[in-house]
Amino acid sequence: MDTPTLPSLFVSHGSPMMALEPGAAGAFLRTLGPAIDAAFGRPRTIVVASAHSLTREPALLAAPRHETVHDFGGFPEALYRLRYDAPGGHAMAPRVAQLVRDAGLPIHVLQDGGLDHGIWVPLRYAYPDVDVPVLPLAFPPDWSPRRLFELGRALAPLRAEGVLVLGSGSITHNLRLVFSRRSHDRTAADGEPEMPESAAFRSWFAERSAAQDHEALFDYRAQAPHAALMHPSDEHLLPWYVAAGAGHEGPTLRLHDSVQAGCLGMDTYAFGSGAPRLQAQG
Repeated sequence: MDTPTLPSLFVSHGSPMMALEPGAAGAFLRTLGPAIDAAFGRPRTIVVASAHSLTREPALLAAPRHETVHDFGGFPEALYRLRYDAPGGHAMAPRVAQLVRDAGLPIHVLQDGGLDHGIWVPLRYAYPDVDVPVLPLAFPPDWSPRRLFELGRALAPLRAEGVLVLGSGSITHNLRLVFSRRSHDRTAADGEPEMPESAAFRSWFAERSAAQDHEALFDYRAQAPHAALMHPSDEHLLPWYVAAGAGHEGPTLRLHDSVQAGCLGMDTYAFGSGAPRLQAQG
Protein backbone atom coordinates (compact mmCIF):
# COMPACT_ATOMS: atom_id res chain seq x y z
CA MET A 1 0.00 0.00 0.00
CA ASP A 2 1.30 3.44 -0.93
CA THR A 3 2.00 5.81 1.95
CA PRO A 4 -0.31 8.83 1.68
CA THR A 5 1.33 12.17 0.94
CA LEU A 6 1.80 14.41 3.93
CA PRO A 7 0.41 17.93 3.95
CA SER A 8 2.71 20.82 4.70
CA LEU A 9 1.88 22.84 7.80
CA PHE A 10 2.11 26.32 9.24
CA VAL A 11 1.92 26.67 13.02
CA SER A 12 1.79 29.83 15.10
CA HIS A 13 4.24 29.61 17.98
CA GLY A 14 3.28 32.93 19.58
CA SER A 15 5.24 34.05 22.64
CA PRO A 16 7.98 31.84 24.15
CA MET A 17 5.67 31.59 27.17
CA MET A 18 3.59 29.05 25.25
CA ALA A 19 6.21 26.52 26.37
CA LEU A 20 4.96 27.00 29.95
CA GLU A 21 1.39 28.12 29.27
CA PRO A 22 0.09 25.96 26.39
CA GLY A 23 -3.38 27.48 26.18
CA ALA A 24 -5.68 26.39 23.38
CA ALA A 25 -2.90 26.36 20.77
CA GLY A 26 -0.66 24.13 22.87
CA ALA A 27 -3.57 21.78 23.53
CA PHE A 28 -4.16 21.56 19.78
CA LEU A 29 -0.48 20.91 19.08
CA ARG A 30 -0.53 18.00 21.52
CA THR A 31 -3.09 16.36 19.21
CA LEU A 32 -1.30 17.30 16.00
CA GLY A 33 1.63 14.88 16.23
CA PRO A 34 -0.60 11.86 16.99
CA ALA A 35 -2.97 12.92 14.19
CA ILE A 36 -0.10 13.07 11.68
CA ASP A 37 1.16 9.68 12.83
CA ALA A 38 -2.30 8.12 12.55
CA ALA A 39 -2.98 9.49 9.07
CA PHE A 40 0.48 9.29 7.47
CA GLY A 41 2.90 7.55 9.82
CA ARG A 42 5.70 9.17 11.78
CA PRO A 43 7.60 11.68 9.60
CA ARG A 44 11.10 10.67 8.54
CA THR A 45 12.32 14.22 9.06
CA ILE A 46 10.82 17.62 9.78
CA VAL A 47 12.14 20.39 7.53
CA VAL A 48 11.17 23.58 9.31
CA ALA A 49 11.38 27.24 8.35
CA SER A 50 11.15 29.37 11.50
CA ALA A 51 10.72 33.12 11.83
CA HIS A 52 13.73 33.10 14.17
CA SER A 53 16.24 31.41 11.84
CA LEU A 54 17.06 34.08 9.28
CA THR A 55 19.94 34.31 6.82
CA ARG A 56 20.92 36.32 3.74
CA GLU A 57 20.33 33.26 1.53
CA PRO A 58 18.50 30.01 2.34
CA ALA A 59 20.57 27.67 4.49
CA LEU A 60 20.06 24.22 5.97
CA LEU A 61 21.35 23.68 9.51
CA ALA A 62 22.56 20.13 8.92
CA ALA A 63 24.16 19.24 12.24
CA PRO A 64 23.75 15.62 13.36
CA ARG A 65 22.18 16.82 16.61
CA HIS A 66 20.60 20.06 17.79
CA GLU A 67 20.70 21.76 21.15
CA THR A 68 17.93 23.97 22.49
CA VAL A 69 18.46 27.68 21.87
CA HIS A 70 16.82 30.05 24.36
CA ASP A 71 16.77 33.01 22.00
CA PHE A 72 14.85 35.46 24.19
CA GLY A 73 15.29 37.46 27.37
CA GLY A 74 13.35 38.66 30.38
CA PHE A 75 11.17 35.60 30.86
CA PRO A 76 10.74 33.34 33.92
CA GLU A 77 13.70 31.15 34.87
CA ALA A 78 11.63 28.01 34.38
CA LEU A 79 11.51 28.72 30.65
CA TYR A 80 15.30 28.57 30.37
CA ARG A 81 15.40 25.16 32.01
CA LEU A 82 13.31 23.55 29.28
CA ARG A 83 15.20 21.41 26.76
CA TYR A 84 14.40 19.96 23.35
CA ASP A 85 17.70 18.56 22.08
CA ALA A 86 16.63 16.80 18.90
CA PRO A 87 18.36 14.55 16.37
CA GLY A 88 19.42 16.39 13.25
CA GLY A 89 18.05 15.84 9.77
CA HIS A 90 21.50 15.87 8.17
CA ALA A 91 20.81 12.71 6.16
CA MET A 92 18.03 14.54 4.30
CA ALA A 93 20.06 17.72 3.67
CA PRO A 94 21.53 16.71 0.27
CA ARG A 95 18.08 15.85 -1.08
CA VAL A 96 16.57 19.12 0.15
CA ALA A 97 19.47 21.15 -1.19
CA GLN A 98 19.25 19.52 -4.62
CA LEU A 99 15.52 20.23 -4.90
CA VAL A 100 16.09 23.89 -4.10
CA ARG A 101 18.96 24.18 -6.58
CA ASP A 102 16.93 22.43 -9.26
CA ALA A 103 14.36 25.21 -8.81
CA GLY A 104 17.05 27.78 -9.60
CA LEU A 105 17.29 29.08 -6.04
CA PRO A 106 20.40 29.39 -3.87
CA ILE A 107 20.92 27.28 -0.77
CA HIS A 108 23.77 26.58 1.61
CA VAL A 109 24.31 23.45 3.69
CA LEU A 110 25.88 24.28 7.03
CA GLN A 111 27.10 21.92 9.71
CA ASP A 112 25.70 24.24 12.36
CA GLY A 113 22.90 23.21 14.70
CA GLY A 114 20.48 24.59 17.25
CA LEU A 115 16.72 24.93 17.47
CA ASP A 116 15.27 28.39 18.09
CA HIS A 117 12.09 28.69 20.13
CA GLY A 118 9.96 28.90 17.00
CA ILE A 119 10.97 25.29 16.41
CA TRP A 120 11.30 23.66 19.79
CA VAL A 121 8.28 25.22 21.50
CA PRO A 122 5.67 23.76 19.09
CA LEU A 123 7.59 20.51 18.61
CA ARG A 124 7.77 19.77 22.32
CA TYR A 125 3.96 19.59 22.23
CA ALA A 126 3.58 17.78 18.90
CA TYR A 127 6.49 15.34 19.36
CA PRO A 128 7.39 15.34 23.06
CA ASP A 129 9.57 12.21 22.79
CA VAL A 130 12.11 14.21 20.73
CA ASP A 131 12.52 11.29 18.33
CA VAL A 132 11.94 12.90 14.92
CA PRO A 133 15.00 14.34 13.11
CA VAL A 134 14.77 18.09 12.53
CA LEU A 135 16.35 20.00 9.63
CA PRO A 136 15.99 23.77 10.06
CA LEU A 137 15.75 25.80 6.85
CA ALA A 138 16.86 29.35 7.52
CA PHE A 139 15.50 31.88 5.04
CA PRO A 140 16.04 35.51 4.01
CA PRO A 141 13.55 37.91 5.64
CA ASP A 142 13.89 40.29 2.69
CA TRP A 143 12.58 37.74 0.19
CA SER A 144 9.08 38.50 -0.98
CA PRO A 145 6.13 36.24 -0.11
CA ARG A 146 6.05 35.16 -3.76
CA ARG A 147 9.69 34.11 -3.76
CA LEU A 148 9.33 32.25 -0.47
CA PHE A 149 6.30 30.48 -1.93
CA GLU A 150 8.59 29.33 -4.75
CA LEU A 151 11.15 28.14 -2.19
CA GLY A 152 8.42 26.10 -0.55
CA ARG A 153 7.21 24.81 -3.90
CA ALA A 154 10.67 23.38 -4.51
CA LEU A 155 10.22 21.30 -1.35
CA ALA A 156 6.87 19.81 -2.42
CA PRO A 157 8.28 16.43 -3.55
CA LEU A 158 9.51 15.78 -0.01
CA ARG A 159 5.93 15.35 1.20
CA ALA A 160 5.56 12.10 -0.76
CA GLU A 161 8.82 10.89 0.79
CA GLY A 162 7.57 11.02 4.36
CA VAL A 163 9.07 14.44 5.15
CA LEU A 164 7.00 17.02 7.00
CA VAL A 165 7.54 20.55 5.68
CA LEU A 166 6.71 22.97 8.48
CA GLY A 167 6.57 26.75 8.70
CA SER A 168 6.62 28.26 12.19
CA GLY A 169 5.70 31.89 12.84
CA SER A 170 2.52 33.63 13.94
CA ILE A 171 -0.57 34.49 11.94
CA THR A 172 -0.50 37.87 13.73
CA HIS A 173 2.57 39.17 15.55
CA ASN A 174 2.86 42.53 17.27
CA LEU A 175 4.58 41.79 20.58
CA ARG A 176 4.62 45.43 21.62
CA LEU A 177 0.85 45.35 21.41
CA VAL A 178 0.74 42.03 23.28
CA PHE A 179 2.88 43.26 26.15
CA SER A 180 1.02 46.57 26.39
CA ARG A 181 -2.17 44.58 26.88
CA ARG A 182 -0.47 42.28 29.41
CA SER A 183 1.65 44.93 31.09
CA HIS A 184 1.92 43.20 34.47
CA ASP A 185 3.92 40.25 33.12
CA ARG A 186 5.16 38.72 29.87
CA THR A 187 2.52 36.04 29.48
CA ALA A 188 0.00 35.96 26.65
CA ALA A 189 -2.92 34.05 28.10
CA ASP A 190 -6.06 32.97 26.30
CA GLY A 191 -9.44 34.40 27.14
CA GLU A 192 -9.14 38.12 26.50
CA PRO A 193 -11.56 39.53 23.92
CA GLU A 194 -10.00 39.69 20.50
CA MET A 195 -9.26 43.11 19.06
CA PRO A 196 -11.45 43.87 16.02
CA GLU A 197 -8.32 44.55 13.98
CA SER A 198 -6.92 41.11 14.78
CA ALA A 199 -10.22 39.41 13.96
CA ALA A 200 -10.46 41.26 10.65
CA PHE A 201 -6.93 40.32 9.61
CA ARG A 202 -7.26 36.66 10.57
CA SER A 203 -10.63 36.38 8.83
CA TRP A 204 -9.30 37.95 5.64
CA PHE A 205 -6.31 35.61 5.68
CA ALA A 206 -8.50 32.55 6.24
CA GLU A 207 -10.91 33.53 3.48
CA ARG A 208 -8.21 34.27 0.91
CA SER A 209 -6.41 31.05 1.87
CA ALA A 210 -9.53 28.92 1.46
CA ALA A 211 -10.04 30.51 -1.97
CA GLN A 212 -6.41 29.75 -2.95
CA ASP A 213 -6.11 33.44 -3.82
CA HIS A 214 -2.34 33.48 -3.79
CA GLU A 215 -2.06 36.77 -5.63
CA ALA A 216 -3.97 38.58 -2.87
CA LEU A 217 -1.99 36.73 -0.19
CA PHE A 218 1.32 37.71 -1.80
CA ASP A 219 0.11 41.32 -1.61
CA TYR A 220 -1.21 41.04 1.95
CA ARG A 221 0.50 44.25 3.08
CA ALA A 222 -1.64 46.27 0.68
CA GLN A 223 -4.80 44.19 0.71
CA ALA A 224 -5.27 42.69 4.17
CA PRO A 225 -7.03 44.87 6.77
CA HIS A 226 -4.74 46.24 9.49
CA ALA A 227 -1.71 44.43 8.04
CA ALA A 228 0.84 46.91 9.39
CA LEU A 229 -0.65 46.73 12.90
CA MET A 230 -0.81 42.95 12.94
CA HIS A 231 2.65 42.56 11.37
CA PRO A 232 4.92 45.57 11.95
CA SER A 233 7.55 43.45 10.19
CA ASP A 234 7.07 40.46 7.89
CA GLU A 235 9.22 37.73 9.37
CA HIS A 236 6.59 35.94 11.47
CA LEU A 237 4.19 35.58 8.55
CA LEU A 238 6.79 34.61 5.94
CA PRO A 239 7.03 30.92 7.00
CA TRP A 240 3.35 30.64 6.03
CA TYR A 241 4.37 31.17 2.40
CA VAL A 242 7.08 28.51 2.54
CA ALA A 243 4.55 25.99 3.86
CA ALA A 244 1.89 27.13 1.37
CA GLY A 245 4.30 26.72 -1.52
CA ALA A 246 5.17 23.19 -0.39
CA GLY A 247 1.44 22.33 -0.54
CA HIS A 248 0.72 24.54 -3.54
CA GLU A 249 -1.72 22.15 -5.21
CA GLY A 250 -4.20 22.76 -2.41
CA PRO A 251 -6.50 22.77 -0.67
CA THR A 252 -5.59 25.12 2.17
CA LEU A 253 -7.36 24.36 5.45
CA ARG A 254 -7.25 26.21 8.74
CA LEU A 255 -7.00 23.43 11.32
CA HIS A 256 -6.98 25.60 14.43
CA ASP A 257 -7.69 29.21 15.33
CA SER A 258 -7.31 30.88 18.69
CA VAL A 259 -5.97 34.15 20.06
CA GLN A 260 -3.81 35.03 23.05
CA ALA A 261 -3.84 38.45 24.72
CA GLY A 262 -6.60 39.51 22.34
CA CYS A 263 -4.23 40.13 19.44
CA LEU A 264 -1.73 37.27 19.06
CA GLY A 265 -3.20 34.88 16.51
CA MET A 266 -2.32 31.21 17.05
CA ASP A 267 -3.77 29.70 13.87
CA THR A 268 -2.51 26.49 12.25
CA TYR A 269 -2.90 25.78 8.53
CA ALA A 270 -2.49 22.61 6.45
CA PHE A 271 -1.73 22.67 2.72
CA GLY A 272 -1.91 20.18 -0.09
CA SER A 273 -3.68 16.99 -0.99
CA GLY A 274 -3.10 15.47 2.44
CA ALA A 275 -4.76 18.36 4.31
CA PRO A 276 -8.31 16.90 4.34
CA ARG A 277 -6.99 13.56 5.60
CA LEU A 278 -5.26 15.31 8.49
CA GLN A 279 -8.31 17.47 9.22
CA ALA A 280 -10.43 14.32 9.40
CA GLN A 281 -8.23 13.05 12.25
CA GLY A 282 -9.36 16.03 14.34
